[in-house]
Amino acid sequence: MPNAYREIFSAPGAKAFSSAGLIARLPLPLTHMGILTMLSETTGEYALAGLVAGTFTFSMAFLGPQVSKAVDRRGQSRVLPLATGVSVIGLAALLLCATADAPRWTLFLFALLSGLMPSMSAMVRARWTEIYRGTPQLTTAYSMESVVDELTYVISPALAVVLSTALFPQAAPLFAGLLLLVGVALFVPQKATEPPVKARADGAGDASAVRSAPVLLLALVLLCGGAIPGMVDTMGLAFAEEQGNKSLAGLIFAVYALGSGLSGLLFGARTPNVPLPRLLLVGVAGTALTTLPFLFVDSVAGMAAVVFLAGVFFAPTMVVIMGIVERVTPEHQLTEAMTWMIAGLQSGVAIGAAVSGVVYDRFGTTAGISVALVAGAGALLLVLCALPMLRTRLARADGTAVVPGPPVETATPVGCR
Repeated sequence: MPNAYREIFSAPGAKAFSSAGLIARLPLPLTHMGILTMLSETTGEYALAGLVAGTFTFSMAFLGPQVSKAVDRRGQSRVLPLATGVSVIGLAALLLCATADAPRWTLFLFALLSGLMPSMSAMVRARWTEIYRGTPQLTTAYSMESVVDELTYVISPALAVVLSTALFPQAAPLFAGLLLLVGVALFVPQKATEPPVKARADGAGDASAVRSAPVLLLALVLLCGGAIPGMVDTMGLAFAEEQGNKSLAGLIFAVYALGSGLSGLLFGARTPNVPLPRLLLVGVAGTALTTLPFLFVDSVAGMAAVVFLAGVFFAPTMVVIMGIVERVTPEHQLTEAMTWMIAGLQSGVAIGAAVSGVVYDRFGTTAGISVALVAGAGALLLVLCALPMLRTRLARADGTAVVPGPPVETATPVGCR
């Protein structure tokens, strides 16, 4: 396994852009939790804090793809500094308004503006794609990126709480803004690995990548799938509190990321000779089935075990989805399409966390956990409906003739054309 990951970093510039990308992607989860902690500390109103933090998250989920669309058309080095500057200005204004007790509508306005933060996960993946397109190494790179995403969502929220409670309320979002500036400043000058702007096909027009059926359906699959870790965020905290030890919620969150991260690393070290649609079906079915044991948990230790199992299918499924997107999306729309995947996931996490909280408050633990079952079933239903279309699109991408009758799947390594 170590050799596969060592190999991808042998490409010139790979270590530099991935390191800068790591710094620049930490601010996303750090900002969300930082806003939540800051406003809960300064106003004492958790509802307001949650609404403003949610405004930032949903703003990024919808503005992020627009930034990436501009990147596909003009290049990373031209777009990222501008988007980063606007986002940091919005974040700074949000901090000032929170400190000066400005009208509440200003908090929502600048949270929206802060959402122009670029999706650095997509930017890094676009560089890996440019280096390893059509090779098995792309699977390894995508797997590593999924693991890095998991790590940022484990480290950043805990760091945000520590900074804003131990130092001063504005510390976490302030640090997030500084990290974003530093990360992008280190990332952008690395022109040797920047993907060139791809020529648009004749008649391609200016349509968004999400209008492509595969991109839209896979984004919806990730929205449903993201509701599961969203449920874990809310119900892990509630369950630990019910068991008399709220601090153990952090262990539950870490175990989910551990299960997903380990499986992602193992998946990336292999070159599965299995058709992508079949891998997608297995991954999403596994994700859906692993929500069932949540109904029988009666201890924190049991919750941790079930959460670990639920995480096992998550990162590999994300890798497969990115592999499908890479193969069915025109090169001039790839960054935007990848950002829609991340936006779908982020939206699902936010919706899952919010809905689980509301359902738990009204109907109890079992009902709150059931949100994950519904989300898993929805993701599986979407995949079952999308499989014929995905097989056809992948066959076209491979230049394989589509014949009448049951589609024949060609066993192609993930990430390869």
